[in-house]
Amino acid sequence: MGITYTTVTIKPLSNTGKSYKAEFLVDTGAIDCVVPAKELEEIGVERTGQKMYELADSSRVRFDFGLIQIEVMDEITAGRVVFGPEETDPILGVTALESAALKVNPVTNEVEKLPASLLK
Repeated sequence: MGITYTTVTIKPLSNTGKSYKAEFLVDTGAIDCVVPAKELEEIGVERTGQKMYELADSSRVRFDFGLIQIEVMDEITAGRVVFGPEETDPILGVTALESAALKVNPVTNEVEKLPASLLK
C-alpha cells in the first residue's frame, strides 16, 4: 500500500470559531490523529489528558491529547488528537477514519466513503 493524504479540517470542541485545515497523512496503523502542538494551541484545543503511544520505531513516548471535531470528505466526526512535536506531519488516525465511514482503497490508495456506516 502506498502513501495517502487527504484534506482534513479540525476544530476545538469548545467552538472558538477557529479551525486548522491541512493535508493529513492517512495512517491506518495509527489509532489517534496527530497535529503539531503549536497548531492545536493556536485554535484553542484544550489538553484533556496524557497517554503512552508507541511510535513506528517501537519507542514509547507520553503525549498530551485533546478532543476535536474532524471534518473529512464532507463527513463530520469527533475524536482524540495528539499534541505532536513541531516537525510532525498531521496524521489522520484509523479511529477518525472509520467513525467518518471512510476507508483507504488498497488498489488506488485513495480515501473512499463507505456506502453505509456499520452497526454490526
